[in-house]
Amino acid sequence: MTTTEPATGASAAAAATVRPPLPVKMVIAGGFGVGKTTTVGAISEIEPLTTEAAITEVAAGVDDLTHTPRKTTTTVAMDFGCLTIDPTLKLYLFGTPGQERFGFMWDDIVEGAVGGLVIVDTRRLDDCYAAVDYFEHKGIPFAVAANAFDGKVEHTLEEIRWALDVTDGVPVVVFDARERGSVRDALLVVLELALARTQD
Repeated sequence: MTTTEPATGASAAAAATVRPPLPVKMVIAGGFGVGKTTTVGAISEIEPLTTEAAITEVAAGVDDLTHTPRKTTTTVAMDFGCLTIDPTLKLYLFGTPGQERFGFMWDDIVEGAVGGLVIVDTRRLDDCYAAVDYFEHKGIPFAVAANAFDGKVEHTLEEIRWALDVTDGVPVVVFDARERGSVRDALLVVLELALARTQD
């Protein structure tokens, strides 16, 4: 009869240091129809939780569908997904509703977040002013990500920065909300920004 020997030496030390990844909360924000739900869905390693509701005739009269004529649903509470960056770090992604009438939920959604990704549609930059102002007022690190609708953006990064009046400390990037790799790169910009903030 054989017995199992207890782990010793390096193997015991390795077993003792294995820990679950550190949970990190990040917020995906922006105006109506800019691609927040698409962004979470493109990168989440789980089936994302969404709170989509059909756009009614009443809502269609309030929300500008000019640039999103095929949009039939809208987020009324939040989107949720997650992504394991590496064995030590796991991102939990919370997407905010885009309409101002749902803004009362933002404080709860953003609480505890290390940073935010503010998505903009360069055809209607004014729709993201509220999100930019919110993160600036709260002092939460954020990056601006111009979603490349139809594979292009309407303005240069310098023009976007000027229009939003954000400081040089706010990264401004172009990404495609449908592409997993592009979304990952945008999120890493926010993560690096948040890490740098903790080291200041």
